[in-house]
Parts: sequence; structure tokens; C-alpha cells
Amino acid sequence: MANILVVDDELGIRDLLSEILNDEGHQVDLAENAAQARAVRQRLRPDLVLLDIWMPDTAGVTLLKEWSTSGLLTMPVIMMSGHATIDTAVEATKIGAMSFLEKPITMQKLLQAVEQGLTRHAPRKPAPPLLGVLPGPADALPDAELPDLTEPVGPQPVQSFDLEKPLRDARDEFEKAYFEFHLAKEGGSMTRVAERTGLERTHLYRKLKQLGVDLSRGKRGN
Repeated sequence: MANILVVDDELGIRDLLSEILNDEGHQVDLAENAAQARAVRQRLRPDLVLLDIWMPDTAGVTLLKEWSTSGLLTMPVIMMSGHATIDTAVEATKIGAMSFLEKPITMQKLLQAVEQGLTRHAPRKPAPPLLGVLPGPADALPDAELPDLTEPVGPQPVQSFDLEKPLRDARDEFEKAYFEFHLAKEGGSMTRVAERTGLERTHLYRKLKQLGVDLSRGKRGN
């Protein structure tokens, strides 16, 4: 998952965005003004920034321009505002902002914008080797470096259950193992687990709490 910096002078906005992004498995840092944002940018170099346009000390567009002219705009920046005009949004985009979110921000629009920003700026993976081309002696790997293809990779489903138990208890055990498997597989992302299991996100939260599923397991595994 990604390191995301949220810059907003409103405590409620910072807390809400932090909660949503943490649930998706991201590491979130908070700043309430431009001075704190500069310090976090210098120390952590986040993968993405959510930046409020109107702040009391320095406007978000001014901070964006500062990062752009000094060569520090190396990460996608998503601007946020509840009062900005179209001209302000266009100006921010010209400076280097990736997109603009209008407050109040819905969870769906937030996660979609964050995913697009991280995907667009993700480092490209090297192309896989061509099929049918065998490596020469100089390209051969020592036996110790070859992967053991006999070992299972990734989270493995639990398949052993006590069939002597009452149906309700056995079903709860299966559902808990089922959701724990998908949480581990998706790195703790509630959005992807909801899509994978076909459940609405709110219902998924309620189901996991009912089953006693540890929501931090998927994030630790990631």
C-alpha cells in the first residue's frame, strides 16, 4: 500500500479521510497547514498528497506551485475544496495537480481518485522473458536462487472444519476462514474484498465484526 499525506485545516476532514484510507491499508500522515505539509514532504516523500485549496497560512495552490517550481512535485497531488471556482481548479491542474475533488467528498470518489493517482505514477515492471527463449550459461541462476515451485505461494484457504458441530457454528467457522483468506489475499483492502465477495462495503464491515475477524491481519501481511 501507499504512504499518503492529507493536508487540510479542518480536523473533521483530516480524521475522516485518514479513517477511510487506513481501512484501505494505506499509511496516512496528516498536516493542518502548509508548514506541516512541507515538513512531512521533506521527511517522508509521500506517494500521493491530498491538498486543500483554502488554508489560513498558505493556500494549497501556492504550496503546489512552490513544489512545482522547486522540483519537489514528484508525487501525484489531488486538490480538495468546497468553495473553489472552476478557474481555481483549472489553475491547479495547469500547475501540476492530477485531479480535483469537491467537498463534501464521497468515499467512492475519494478511493477512485487515489487509485487512479497511484496507478498512474506506479513504477513500470520489467517485461517478462519471451516464451521459448532459454537463457544462456551466463544468464543461468545458481540452484540456490531458483524458486521452489512445490511450495504454495500467497494465502492458502482453510479447508479443515469440524463437521460434528451444529450447522450455525460450522457455517460461522467457514465464513470467518473465507473472509480472512480474502483479506490476506487483497492486502487488507476492504474495497477489493467487497468486490471479490459481492458484498456491499457497510454490510461487509458488519459481517466481519460479527464473525470476530481481525481486520489488521491483512494489513500486517501486506
